[in-house]
Order: sequence, then C-alpha cells, then structure tokens
Amino acid sequence: MRTVELLCCPALERTVRAAWDRLAGAGLPSLARHGHPTNRPHLTLAAVEAFPPGAVDRLAGLFDAALPLPVRLERVTVLDGSAPLVWLVRPTAELTALHRAVWSALDGAQGQRAWHAPGRWVPHLSLALRFRDHDRRRARALVGGDRPEGRFVAARSYDGETRAVHPLGGGFPGD
Repeated sequence: MRTVELLCCPALERTVRAAWDRLAGAGLPSLARHGHPTNRPHLTLAAVEAFPPGAVDRLAGLFDAALPLPVRLERVTVLDGSAPLVWLVRPTAELTALHRAVWSALDGAQGQRAWHAPGRWVPHLSLALRFRDHDRRRARALVGGDRPEGRFVAARSYDGETRAVHPLGGGFPGD
C-alpha cells in the first residue's frame, strides 16, 4: 500500500505530539507509543495499492504549487464509535481542492481506499488508533479545547511494504 500524506509545520507537529504524550501519560491509547521512525502527525489524502505511472511527478507538481497550506484543527472525536481518536481538520476550500486533485493524479490506481475518496473523506490527524468511545470525554479534557492553527508544509508517501517514506513535495520553511 502507498499513501499520500501532508505533514505539519514544526509548531503544529509539536502541538499534536504533546497531545499524544498527555494521552499516553494518562494511560490511554496514544500514537506516542508507536515507535516506528516514520511515525509523525500527518493528514492522509489517499491510499492505494500502487501508484500508477507518472503519479509521483503529478503529485510533486501539485504539492509544490499548493504548499504551504494553512490548517486549523477542530474538535477531538472518535471515528465510528470505537476506532481512531482523531483531531478533526477544518476542510477549507483549498484543502478540499487539493484532495480532489490528488485523487485525479491517482486516477487508475489499483486498490484505492474508498474511505479517503472525495465525498467520504473525513480530514483528521490521528491521536490513537484503537480508542473506546466511552473514554472520549477524558481524552478531550487531556487534549484540551484549543483549535490550533498551523500549516501543512510538505507531502510524503508511506510504502507499507518497505515501511519507508518518500518525499512528494513541499519543504519546511522557517517557523
């Protein structure tokens, strides 16, 4: 599987990692416990079995033109009642247009994950992968009611077979 992901600016990444740490410190599930070196806050735009020919160049062009992209986080919730604990991302017109363009760039890819498709996609940054809905109130209190803002500044792809990441565009301008 190959993903297409947006990465946060350093300040927003620190904010999300601090939330991961508060959850873990309280004994709740948290991505702070996921020790793989590729683990970092990100927004997944798409996931496919493999990129079609030319997709990497098309994606790089999209991200070089669109990034950095302002982002604002919204409320913390549990998707589907007993699944990931997430910090929802406000779906701005620019983000939604970029998401649609990514799907166009991946047209013809095998194994497109439907839950990322335009019209079904719920933009979010994950805080924990397996979370019980009844702990949501406690998690919200730990994460806080802030609505942090920042930017998406880079894009990458995670290769599930090799467990490696590959840059797709953007960069990390000064904070």
